[in-house]
Amino acid sequence: MTSPRRIAYQGEPGANSHLVCRQHYPDWEALACASFEDVFAAVEGSPGVSPSADLAMIPIDNSIAGRVADIHHFLPDSDLHIIAEHFLRIRFHLLGVPGASLEQVTTVHSHVHALGQCRKIIREHGLVPIISGDTAGAAREVAEAADPTQAAISPPLAAEIYGLDVLAEDIEDEDHNTTRFVVLSRDYVEAPLDDGPVVTSFIFNVRNLPAALYKALGGFATNGVNMTKLESYMVGGHFSATQFLAEVDGHPAEIGLAHALEELTFFTTDVKILGVYPADSFRA
Repeated sequence: MTSPRRIAYQGEPGANSHLVCRQHYPDWEALACASFEDVFAAVEGSPGVSPSADLAMIPIDNSIAGRVADIHHFLPDSDLHIIAEHFLRIRFHLLGVPGASLEQVTTVHSHVHALGQCRKIIREHGLVPIISGDTAGAAREVAEAADPTQAAISPPLAAEIYGLDVLAEDIEDEDHNTTRFVVLSRDYVEAPLDDGPVVTSFIFNVRNLPAALYKALGGFATNGVNMTKLESYMVGGHFSATQFLAEVDGHPAEIGLAHALEELTFFTTDVKILGVYPADSFRA
């Protein structure tokens, strides 16, 4: 019997990353990992140890919290490639033990970002926030405590997994809260040319030259390439060594992007294509 294919994610069962895995890879086994480092290791494997997952589902940006910083440090040194992207509208419910009511709740558990994104209901009911390491983990903690005064701010899937009641639905302060996830693979799988919109992600270091970044990016403008992301971060703790993560619309085989990438190499070092993959329909 063939073993099921696995997709790894960071968090406990019921997390938003788990939900995205279910939505887009329903026939795959979702593998929960304690940290992002564990997720990468699950797909890459380690010396003498075979990989335990085929793909990874990783959050990379959130419309409220911004970029997921850890990921930008793992990607450059990883041997994994981006092969897809998916967007998830983030929904949070207030979950309590079976039979509990909202009036009984005095404390609320969740990840610090989730607590910050659900301030209105916390203030309205005078709840005491308690930070948990994970939104789904908060639901598990509340289920284990079996205390009607405790509640969790968690994704809807967590209620199903941990047997909790939904005390209030869609409690997030902003209705545009969306997270972008990328799918990572050991194999480089390039999206076909002329088969719909494509995103190309890459990293580079600028040379230590006057106006090097300006000149490096000029080729994208002159070749009519739309750059949708440009983020910088330090490498190895050195203030003088800055690495950039960029994303553009288009395929490297298209003449405009091909010329822009060629010009980029004149003013940069270590240009690395992370992935060429179909643009999610959410972008439209």
